[in-house]
Parts: sequence; structure tokens; C-alpha cells
Amino acid sequence: MSPSTAVVVLPLISAVIYTFSALMVKRAGSYGVGVWRIAFVTNQIVALVFSSLWFFGGTIPSASLLWQPVVVGMLLAMGQTFQFLALDRGDVSVAVPVFGLKVVLVGFFTTLLLTEPVTAKMWWAAVLSVLAVTCLNRRDRASPSRNLGITLLAGGAGSVTFALFDVLVQKWTPAWGVGRFLPIVFWVSALFSLLMIPMFRAPLRQVPKPAWKLLVPSAFLLGVQSLIFICTFAIYGKATVANIAYSSRGLWSVAMVWMVGHWFGNDEQHLPRTVLRWRLIGALLLMSAIALVL
Repeated sequence: MSPSTAVVVLPLISAVIYTFSALMVKRAGSYGVGVWRIAFVTNQIVALVFSSLWFFGGTIPSASLLWQPVVVGMLLAMGQTFQFLALDRGDVSVAVPVFGLKVVLVGFFTTLLLTEPVTAKMWWAAVLSVLAVTCLNRRDRASPSRNLGITLLAGGAGSVTFALFDVLVQKWTPAWGVGRFLPIVFWVSALFSLLMIPMFRAPLRQVPKPAWKLLVPSAFLLGVQSLIFICTFAIYGKATVANIAYSSRGLWSVAMVWMVGHWFGNDEQHLPRTVLRWRLIGALLLMSAIALVL
């Protein structure tokens, strides 16, 4: 597979896996697991998945540069917490498309941190992204809000932190190699997650068994899709292009909620058609913004 093909195909595969795992996370949350326990368990399992990259080798350039994976690991832990907060409190068909804002932010941070120019297309993409969020925020007057405010806020905050994460991974990985930089990043994230333990609503041993049956597989799938996606731009660069393809998860989320959401006890397909129609329009606007960034 050529690099130009890989940076599109691999993120598309990741997007499908992510959307499926997001529905599983949402279902696990319905058992009262809570955001902090979901984030903690997921970070530990994902760190184990990324540990496999250690065998691919690499180097630690200097002990004075260890702050780089530490900073990136902390950004990762923060981003995942915001992400799970949005998924736990809001609807998947809103939260996942909002995560697609990350690709525009990746473009801006690429300009700031990797000294690439901001084009007119980037500004148009930003305008379309704002319109997309507006559409995603539309709801039927007779239907409950479903915590749209916190969903959009947490989803947006997650997009900012993940955008910084992607750009810094692209910037710093070449000097380390994926077999050193990425495992250390995810180990730091797992350690940082220990700070979440005091915020658990109850000990891990009290998580219901049905929730574990969803939480562990969803965490593993999140790890696999993260491994595919992050390694794509860590190896080939082109984080913006990779994010364009990856943001198709916004469309996948709306489609899967309609088609298979009932498998996971998701009731979003029962929302008024006008609400889902606006969400689909919002997802399409995000995809248009993403295409402009290419």
C-alpha cells in the first residue's frame, strides 16, 4: 500500500471501528459505570495494546527530551476524559460528529507548530464547522435536551486536546521511532489516569458484570483503532489528511445509530426525524469542511 493510499484507507478503517466501540461505551455507561471508571479502564487496556509497538524498536534521543512523551501522554488522558464525558452524557450521533472538528484544529495547530501556512480553504472549513455544530444543536421543542450543552463543550474540548496530540505526535515521533515514543506516551497516559481513582463513584469491583462484557471489548477496540490511526501519521506524516478520512466517523455514527443502535440499547433512533435530519446535515457539513482542508 502506497503512503498516499495508506493515509486515507487506514483512518477510514479506524473510523468504522471507533464508531462501533463508541456505541459499546455508551451502552456500558448505562449500567452506571461512570465517566472516570470508563476512562481509567480504557486507558489501561489501550496502553497494553500500544506496548506491542516496543518490539518495533527505536531510540530515546536524550533524557532531557523525556518531557515530550510526558506532555503528549497528558494531552491524551485529558482528551479521552473529555471524549468519554461527551459520550456518557450526550448522544452518540451528536458527540462523534463534534469530534470531527478536530481536523480543522489540526490544520491550525499544524500552521502554528509545524510552520505551515493557513489557506483560505482553512477559514472556509472553520465557518462550515461552526454551521455544522449549530445543526447538531438543533432539537425538537417537545424532546428533552439530552445534555447538548455539555456534549458540545466536552466534545469540543476533546477535539482541541486531540488535535494538539496529533500534531505533536507527527512532530516528535520521527526522532524517537514509533516503537519508543508511542508506548511511552500511552504509559504516561495510563499513569496519569491513576489520578481518576479518587473520583470513582464506586470501586472497580462493583462494576456490574454485564458492563465489563461491554467495557473490556470496547476498550480493546478503541486501542486497536487508535493504533492503526496514530501509527498512520506517525509513520507517514500528513496528520491533516489522515484526520479528514478519520472524521468520516461523524457520518458513521449517525448511520449506525439508525441501523444497529438497538443492538446496544441505544434509543437515539427514536428521536424525532427532524432532529436526526439536522444531525445528518451537521455531519455532512463537517465532512464538507474536512474536504476543504485536504
